[in-house]
Amino acid sequence: MSLATPPTKVEPLDAEQAASLDRDGYLLLRGAVPAAWRAALCTAFDSGVGTADQWAAPRGAGWRHALVDLDPTVQRTCRLPPLLAAGAQMLGGPFYLAQVEGREPLKDGGHQPLHRDGVGMKAVAALVFLDAYGPDNGATRVIPRHLDPGSLDQVEETLSFITAGEAGDILVFDADLPHGATCNRSGARRRSLLLNFVEEGNRATMEACRAIRNVRMDTSEVFVP
Repeated sequence: MSLATPPTKVEPLDAEQAASLDRDGYLLLRGAVPAAWRAALCTAFDSGVGTADQWAAPRGAGWRHALVDLDPTVQRTCRLPPLLAAGAQMLGGPFYLAQVEGREPLKDGGHQPLHRDGVGMKAVAALVFLDAYGPDNGATRVIPRHLDPGSLDQVEETLSFITAGEAGDILVFDADLPHGATCNRSGARRRSLLLNFVEEGNRATMEACRAIRNVRMDTSEVFVP
Protein backbone atom coordinates (compact mmCIF):
# COMPACT_ATOMS: atom_id res chain seq x y z
CA MET A 1 0.00 0.00 0.00
CA SER A 2 1.32 3.44 -0.95
CA LEU A 3 1.96 5.90 1.88
CA ALA A 4 2.18 8.89 -0.48
CA THR A 5 -0.15 11.77 0.34
CA PRO A 6 -3.02 11.84 -2.16
CA PRO A 7 -3.17 14.86 -4.49
CA THR A 8 -5.22 17.89 -3.47
CA LYS A 9 -8.25 18.40 -5.69
CA VAL A 10 -8.70 21.95 -7.02
CA GLU A 11 -12.13 23.34 -7.79
CA PRO A 12 -12.49 25.11 -11.17
CA LEU A 13 -12.73 28.82 -11.79
CA ASP A 14 -16.13 30.22 -12.55
CA ALA A 15 -16.88 30.39 -16.28
CA GLU A 16 -16.39 34.15 -16.66
CA GLN A 17 -13.00 34.17 -14.96
CA ALA A 18 -11.88 31.09 -16.90
CA ALA A 19 -12.80 32.73 -20.21
CA SER A 20 -10.96 35.93 -19.26
CA LEU A 21 -7.85 33.99 -18.24
CA ASP A 22 -7.85 31.93 -21.43
CA ARG A 23 -8.21 35.07 -23.55
CA ASP A 24 -5.74 37.35 -21.77
CA GLY A 25 -3.25 34.98 -20.13
CA TYR A 26 -3.62 36.80 -16.80
CA LEU A 27 -6.29 37.39 -14.19
CA LEU A 28 -6.59 39.94 -11.39
CA LEU A 29 -8.26 38.42 -8.35
CA ARG A 30 -9.53 41.49 -6.53
CA GLY A 31 -9.54 41.28 -2.72
CA ALA A 32 -8.67 37.58 -2.82
CA VAL A 33 -6.60 37.64 0.39
CA PRO A 34 -8.81 37.76 3.50
CA ALA A 35 -8.46 41.11 5.30
CA ALA A 36 -7.71 39.30 8.56
CA TRP A 37 -4.54 37.76 7.05
CA ARG A 38 -2.99 40.90 5.58
CA ALA A 39 -1.24 42.28 8.68
CA ALA A 40 0.39 38.88 9.28
CA LEU A 41 1.61 38.77 5.68
CA CYS A 42 3.15 42.23 6.01
CA THR A 43 4.86 41.15 9.23
CA ALA A 44 6.18 38.02 7.53
CA PHE A 45 7.56 40.12 4.69
CA ASP A 46 9.26 42.68 6.92
CA SER A 47 10.65 39.99 9.22
CA GLY A 48 12.05 38.12 6.23
CA VAL A 49 14.09 41.05 4.91
CA GLY A 50 17.74 40.50 5.72
CA THR A 51 21.22 41.06 4.38
CA ALA A 52 22.44 40.02 0.94
CA ASP A 53 24.29 37.02 2.34
CA GLN A 54 21.04 35.26 3.29
CA TRP A 55 20.52 34.51 -0.42
CA ALA A 56 22.35 31.76 -2.25
CA ALA A 57 22.45 33.87 -5.43
CA PRO A 58 22.74 37.66 -5.80
CA ARG A 59 19.46 39.58 -5.92
CA GLY A 60 18.72 42.46 -8.25
CA ALA A 61 19.62 46.00 -7.26
CA GLY A 62 16.74 48.39 -6.67
CA TRP A 63 14.68 45.79 -4.82
CA ARG A 64 14.04 44.68 -1.25
CA HIS A 65 13.82 40.89 -0.94
CA ALA A 66 12.31 38.76 1.83
CA LEU A 67 12.52 35.09 2.79
CA VAL A 68 8.93 34.12 3.59
CA ASP A 69 8.33 30.56 2.46
CA LEU A 70 8.19 29.00 5.94
CA ASP A 71 5.55 31.39 7.24
CA PRO A 72 2.18 29.63 7.81
CA THR A 73 0.04 32.56 6.63
CA VAL A 74 2.12 32.83 3.46
CA GLN A 75 1.57 29.12 2.86
CA ARG A 76 -2.20 29.48 3.40
CA THR A 77 -2.25 32.39 0.98
CA CYS A 78 -0.52 30.34 -1.71
CA ARG A 79 -3.36 27.82 -1.38
CA LEU A 80 -6.30 30.20 -1.67
CA PRO A 81 -8.94 28.41 -3.79
CA PRO A 82 -9.23 31.07 -6.55
CA LEU A 83 -5.45 31.15 -6.94
CA LEU A 84 -5.17 27.37 -7.18
CA ALA A 85 -8.12 27.35 -9.59
CA ALA A 86 -6.34 29.82 -11.87
CA GLY A 87 -3.20 27.70 -11.78
CA ALA A 88 -5.19 24.60 -12.64
CA GLN A 89 -6.92 26.41 -15.50
CA MET A 90 -3.59 27.28 -17.11
CA LEU A 91 -1.63 24.11 -16.37
CA GLY A 92 -4.41 21.61 -17.00
CA GLY A 93 -2.81 18.77 -15.04
CA PRO A 94 -0.96 17.98 -11.81
CA PHE A 95 1.16 20.87 -10.47
CA TYR A 96 2.86 22.03 -7.29
CA LEU A 97 3.97 25.19 -5.47
CA ALA A 98 7.64 25.51 -6.41
CA GLN A 99 8.63 28.79 -4.79
CA VAL A 100 7.41 31.88 -2.92
CA GLU A 101 9.44 34.91 -1.87
CA GLY A 102 8.89 38.56 -1.06
CA ARG A 103 9.84 41.43 -3.38
CA GLU A 104 9.48 45.19 -3.16
CA PRO A 105 10.79 47.84 -5.58
CA LEU A 106 12.70 50.61 -3.82
CA LYS A 107 12.31 54.29 -4.66
CA ASP A 108 13.50 54.92 -8.22
CA GLY A 109 14.13 51.21 -8.60
CA GLY A 110 12.27 48.13 -9.77
CA HIS A 111 11.92 48.78 -13.49
CA GLN A 112 12.24 45.61 -15.55
CA PRO A 113 12.25 45.20 -19.32
CA LEU A 114 9.39 43.11 -20.59
CA HIS A 115 10.43 39.49 -20.27
CA ARG A 116 9.15 35.92 -20.10
CA ASP A 117 9.79 33.48 -17.26
CA GLY A 118 10.16 29.75 -17.63
CA VAL A 119 10.43 29.65 -21.43
CA GLY A 120 9.84 26.06 -22.51
CA MET A 121 8.48 25.08 -19.08
CA LYS A 122 4.80 25.13 -18.20
CA ALA A 123 4.58 27.46 -15.20
CA VAL A 124 2.26 30.00 -13.60
CA ALA A 125 3.38 33.11 -11.74
CA ALA A 126 1.38 35.10 -9.21
CA LEU A 127 1.90 38.33 -7.30
CA VAL A 128 0.10 38.74 -4.00
CA PHE A 129 0.01 42.48 -3.32
CA LEU A 130 0.47 43.52 0.30
CA ASP A 131 0.14 47.26 -0.39
CA ALA A 132 -1.85 49.37 -2.82
CA TYR A 133 -0.13 49.32 -6.22
CA GLY A 134 -0.24 51.31 -9.43
CA PRO A 135 1.88 53.16 -12.02
CA ASP A 136 3.52 55.39 -9.39
CA ASN A 137 4.96 52.72 -7.10
CA GLY A 138 6.26 50.01 -9.39
CA ALA A 139 3.19 48.01 -10.38
CA THR A 140 3.61 45.12 -12.80
CA ARG A 141 2.64 45.51 -16.44
CA VAL A 142 1.60 42.68 -18.76
CA ILE A 143 0.93 42.19 -22.45
CA PRO A 144 -2.44 40.44 -22.85
CA ARG A 145 -2.14 37.14 -24.68
CA HIS A 146 -4.16 38.29 -27.69
CA LEU A 147 -1.71 41.20 -28.19
CA ASP A 148 1.46 39.13 -27.71
CA PRO A 149 3.34 39.06 -31.05
CA GLY A 150 5.43 36.08 -29.97
CA SER A 151 8.89 37.64 -30.27
CA LEU A 152 9.99 40.02 -27.53
CA ASP A 153 11.79 42.01 -30.20
CA GLN A 154 8.37 42.93 -31.57
CA VAL A 155 6.70 43.71 -28.24
CA GLU A 156 5.75 47.36 -27.90
CA GLU A 157 5.42 48.98 -24.48
CA THR A 158 2.26 50.69 -25.69
CA LEU A 159 0.56 47.29 -25.75
CA SER A 160 1.14 46.73 -22.04
CA PHE A 161 -1.45 47.04 -19.31
CA ILE A 162 -0.16 48.43 -15.98
CA THR A 163 -2.01 46.79 -13.12
CA ALA A 164 -3.47 48.86 -10.29
CA GLY A 165 -5.42 47.98 -7.18
CA GLU A 166 -5.37 47.44 -3.44
CA ALA A 167 -3.66 45.30 -0.84
CA GLY A 168 -5.13 41.81 -0.96
CA ASP A 169 -5.34 41.60 -4.75
CA ILE A 170 -3.58 38.78 -6.60
CA LEU A 171 -2.28 38.97 -10.16
CA VAL A 172 -1.91 35.49 -11.64
CA PHE A 173 -0.50 34.94 -15.12
CA ASP A 174 1.11 32.55 -17.55
CA ALA A 175 4.83 32.83 -16.75
CA ASP A 176 5.59 33.06 -20.48
CA LEU A 177 3.39 36.15 -20.88
CA PRO A 178 5.51 39.27 -21.48
CA HIS A 179 5.57 41.19 -18.20
CA GLY A 180 7.74 43.38 -16.01
CA ALA A 181 7.64 45.69 -13.02
CA THR A 182 7.65 49.45 -13.49
CA CYS A 183 9.75 52.07 -11.70
CA ASN A 184 8.73 53.01 -8.17
CA ARG A 185 8.80 56.76 -8.74
CA SER A 186 6.89 57.72 -5.59
CA GLY A 187 8.81 55.56 -3.14
CA ALA A 188 5.54 54.30 -1.61
CA ARG A 189 5.71 50.75 -0.31
CA ARG A 190 4.74 48.05 -2.80
CA ARG A 191 5.41 44.76 -1.07
CA SER A 192 4.32 41.57 -2.78
CA LEU A 193 4.71 37.82 -2.58
CA LEU A 194 5.93 36.27 -5.82
CA LEU A 195 5.05 32.61 -6.22
CA ASN A 196 5.27 29.99 -8.93
CA PHE A 197 3.21 26.93 -9.70
CA VAL A 198 5.01 24.42 -11.92
CA GLU A 199 3.76 21.40 -13.82
CA GLU A 200 4.52 18.23 -11.86
CA GLY A 201 6.43 16.82 -14.84
CA ASN A 202 9.06 19.54 -14.40
CA ARG A 203 9.67 18.87 -10.72
CA ALA A 204 13.09 17.26 -11.22
CA THR A 205 14.35 20.30 -13.12
CA MET A 206 13.17 22.67 -10.41
CA GLU A 207 14.46 20.52 -7.56
CA ALA A 208 17.92 20.53 -9.10
CA CYS A 209 18.17 24.28 -8.49
CA ARG A 210 16.25 24.34 -5.21
CA ALA A 211 19.22 25.48 -3.10
CA ILE A 212 20.18 28.38 -5.33
CA ARG A 213 16.55 29.57 -5.26
CA ASN A 214 16.57 29.49 -1.43
CA VAL A 215 13.58 27.16 -1.30
CA ARG A 216 13.24 25.87 2.26
CA MET A 217 9.57 24.85 2.35
CA ASP A 218 8.06 21.42 1.80
CA THR A 219 7.04 21.23 -1.88
CA SER A 220 5.63 17.72 -1.88
CA GLU A 221 1.93 18.64 -2.11
CA VAL A 222 0.49 18.03 -5.58
CA PHE A 223 -2.62 19.81 -6.88
CA VAL A 224 -4.88 18.36 -9.57
CA PRO A 225 -7.71 19.99 -11.56
